[in-house]
Amino acid sequence: MRLAVIVNPDAGLGGRLGFKGSDGRAAEARAAGAEDRAGPRMKQCLDKLIEITNSIKSESESIEILAWDGRMGGDWIPGEYTSTGQTPAQTNANSTAEFIKSHQPDLFLYAGGDGTTRDIVEALGNRDTPIVGVPGGVKMHSGCFATTPKSAAEVVWSYVTGDLMLARTEVMDLDEDVYQKGEWKVRMYGEAFTPASPRWMQGSKEQVQRESESETLEAMALHIGNLVEDNSDLMVVWGSGGTLRQMCHELGYESTLLGIDIQHNGVMHKDLNEQGLLGHLSKHEGEKLLLLSPMGGQGFLIGRGNLQLSPDVLREIGIENLLGIATPAKLLGLNEVRIDTGDEELDLEIRAKKYLKMLQGYRTTRIIRVASD
Repeated sequence: MRLAVIVNPDAGLGGRLGFKGSDGRAAEARAAGAEDRAGPRMKQCLDKLIEITNSIKSESESIEILAWDGRMGGDWIPGEYTSTGQTPAQTNANSTAEFIKSHQPDLFLYAGGDGTTRDIVEALGNRDTPIVGVPGGVKMHSGCFATTPKSAAEVVWSYVTGDLMLARTEVMDLDEDVYQKGEWKVRMYGEAFTPASPRWMQGSKEQVQRESESETLEAMALHIGNLVEDNSDLMVVWGSGGTLRQMCHELGYESTLLGIDIQHNGVMHKDLNEQGLLGHLSKHEGEKLLLLSPMGGQGFLIGRGNLQLSPDVLREIGIENLLGIATPAKLLGLNEVRIDTGDEELDLEIRAKKYLKMLQGYRTTRIIRVASD
């Protein structure tokens, strides 16, 4: 099997800095100290893939990796590969398109975000070559992403061995024009073929909201408000998303739709990046509470669109202080929640809890399972 590997080296750079995407801001992110995200995640995936193939040692199911030398491929491949070119000095969407158009593999394995996915699908045109995404960007709403880098390796190998069939999935991305008006709306830009695996593939984001839930949101907001009344020194970290934003509004605060905010002593500190969050959290000796709403259709609490919540930030808050927030409508389609912090040890620590609390009404919580991979 011929596997073409491509990395968008600029994907995910702005995540911890609080950028809502890295398109056009890579130089700014690097100047601010951002470190590569997509490349190391691809290496993590390929390390796992090599581990799997070495344990099987089947010549009939061998994989030939095709890649460009440099940071769009070869720099992150922990083993032999077939060089098909050189990464240009400056990379952009045209670089991705050139790679896709110049290769005819059995499968494309790529690391990036929704913007990268859109570039790949556009370059594929009418070709039905399947794709598997290693989650390495800031925004990852599309259904062709694996849940984690290691899951991407499992998907590739299962497809190689014939254990997974192909299915069409939606390619999604944030509607930037609508976002500028203060709304979070994800729309479909196309479709792609990808191996179908409910276990290892995340599925595409769904927006789950009903007009009749306003009373539920008000009740959940009242619950949080009562917690603050009972403990005036409680520091509340508000995650991103429409559910939490509406709850904030019920409490008389304005929060950012795609950012992370901190409420403390009647003040809302808005749209904080990783360092901003650590600055507030490290100075606070009292109780902390992190509120997170799972992504509809995918179930991710951490690792999709909230990279500001880095492993350091999460450890500063304490995983025991995490509270999920979900309306009954969203919970109907949610059997488990997923975690992808970017730190394997922290992921294992959270998964070891097996269950997390999910607030679904006034003083009404549900225990929900944490996905094991």
